[in-house]
Amino acid sequence: MIKKLWKLFYSMVYLSTFTFGGGYVIVTLMQKKFVDEYHWINKDEMLDLVAIAQSAPGAIAVNGAIVVGYKIAGVLGIIVSVIATILPPFIIISVVSVFYSIFKENLIVHYMLDGMQSGVGAVIGVVVVEMALGIFKEKKISYYLIMFGSFIANYFFKVNVVLIILTCIVIGIVYSIYERRFVQ
Repeated sequence: MIKKLWKLFYSMVYLSTFTFGGGYVIVTLMQKKFVDEYHWINKDEMLDLVAIAQSAPGAIAVNGAIVVGYKIAGVLGIIVSVIATILPPFIIISVVSVFYSIFKENLIVHYMLDGMQSGVGAVIGVVVVEMALGIFKEKKISYYLIMFGSFIANYFFKVNVVLIILTCIVIGIVYSIYERRFVQ
């Protein structure tokens, strides 16, 4: 168990240190690390964990660390993965704040950050496509209806995203209750 916690800690520190672009990027890298490389979580579980992390208030990287840590090692896994996730940004931001005046006008740093924005856009695009393909593989018409209905409600009718999320939660609860009682 201790070896697994150290591996979890090291992996989360590494991902958090070298991931630029926010939570959606780190979630993709978590999937590659914990699903594809370590096989600690299967792909369907990871999709569920990402959905939980996105639905909860707060930073998605920390929420992702919480759900993955819990899945891997329970409460101790949560503590280890959250500390490992917040430690690198905390150190980096502390260093940057000390040297902010130097970084602020450095042309090389400016170009580097512009380049990172392009890469982040590509990685987020990959996340969206992979998650959509995961939904399409299920081949359940209800998933398609919810996904496209949510898009249409938000994009065309300007329905607030919070209302859409709450509606999807209610639909998920009702669907789960229905499956447990009638489909078994």
